Amino acid sequence: MKNTTIPILNQKGDKLSDLPLDEKVFDGEVNKVLLHQVVRMYQANLRQGTHATKTRGEVSGGGKKPWRQKGTGRARAGSIRSPLWRHGGTVFGPHPRDYSYTLPKQMKKSALRSGLNAKVMDGTVVLVEKIRAEKPKTKEFATFLEALKIKGRTLVVVDKMTDPLKLSCRNIPGILLKTYHQVNAYDLLRYPKMLIEEAAFTALSERTKREKGS
Repeated sequence: MKNTTIPILNQKGDKLSDLPLDEKVFDGEVNKVLLHQVVRMYQANLRQGTHATKTRGEVSGGGKKPWRQKGTGRARAGSIRSPLWRHGGTVFGPHPRDYSYTLPKQMKKSALRSGLNAKVMDGTVVLVEKIRAEKPKTKEFATFLEALKIKGRTLVVVDKMTDPLKLSCRNIPGILLKTYHQVNAYDLLRYPKMLIEEAAFTALSERTKREKGS
């Protein structure tokens, strides 16, 4: 791991000090296979699964036999809603289902740790002392981002969520605001940059720390 410390900035973008990185979390290991598995799980859990087609029993009409069984020279037919007919039912079509599934907690924890390692090694983590908003002012928060030279899609992570802060960034395109315990590996990979306050960074690191013997 090249980085052993990460700079702490104030809200004006000036460096205050360096925060040592915990070796139990930031060991430089990025498990791409595990990240792929976890991302697939989160994407599957987002699927609504509301797609539906109708079988021959669900299509309206077709209760009457179209012609007699024998004597017409045509093939036998019992319903005009047969899957072989136009406007008939669908065979083996999709039906509403639940795509969600879960992986073991340790796998999700390890994936989150891998995502953090990748972010720190790429230098896409901006660590600030505090992220606060006294009033719900979008312009003030946009000025704060500009001072930190943050543009584009950014994951903003705080220790505690407040209504003024939530209202201040909801109208800024590409900004996702979450608390440290809501963040997952999928969020880290979706957003090129992460802006996080010191308390949230420490708590998130503690949340992903390797346990003894692991």
